[in-house]
Amino acid sequence: MPMRAPDFSWHFTPGNRFEGGGGQSGTMSLAPAGELWLPTGKVVACDPFVALGTGESEPFTADVAPGRYRVECAVAAISEPDEELAGEEPPHLRIAAARLVIKETHAVSWEIAHQAGQDPAELADDEFFAYGVDAGTGCFYDAACDESFPDCVGDKGPLWDAFGAGGDSYLGPHTITAPDTGHQLVAFMSGWGDGAYPTWVGRDADGAVTCFVTDFFVVPSADDVP
Repeated sequence: MPMRAPDFSWHFTPGNRFEGGGGQSGTMSLAPAGELWLPTGKVVACDPFVALGTGESEPFTADVAPGRYRVECAVAAISEPDEELAGEEPPHLRIAAARLVIKETHAVSWEIAHQAGQDPAELADDEFFAYGVDAGTGCFYDAACDESFPDCVGDKGPLWDAFGAGGDSYLGPHTITAPDTGHQLVAFMSGWGDGAYPTWVGRDADGAVTCFVTDFFVVPSADDVP
């Protein structure tokens, strides 16, 4: 069957701690991004440095009512065993997951987010749909906003400025607003960097969408922990 979603409530609970391979450990915290405006409710997730403004990133088939919805990132502070014992090096930070919250209710079921023409029933064991990352970043925005950030295309502009500000701010999340339209995107670093990362749709007991979560595979699954 297709890959199953992890327990994302664990990712977004500050103070939770995991043990990974090689003796690594991680402690979770939250980084809020404020609200993201979805003028049509058609959600796009992609690497903004690669796909923004190209028209190549289709929205997910699961859409929501237009509105403003909060975005937050689950941040893992990773420690190596030698560093922790010596007490010399601070933990390094990684964005473990990014969540676009539609309803403040618990998700009781999860489905892999997909675009028109993709059929989850055709996925083989442990397969998943994902967006490709080639610049170490991911984002959420509304499909209507795809062409609203021409100054973010290329090797300069507000996206570059946000991630290049120094300190831990390079991680994100960063909310970028187009001055002419008010259109927005929220961008963040993608876990360990480049790769292919799935987004999941959470639904409540009535089948309504509660959230979209992109998993960057920083928190190990139970099968990955020795």
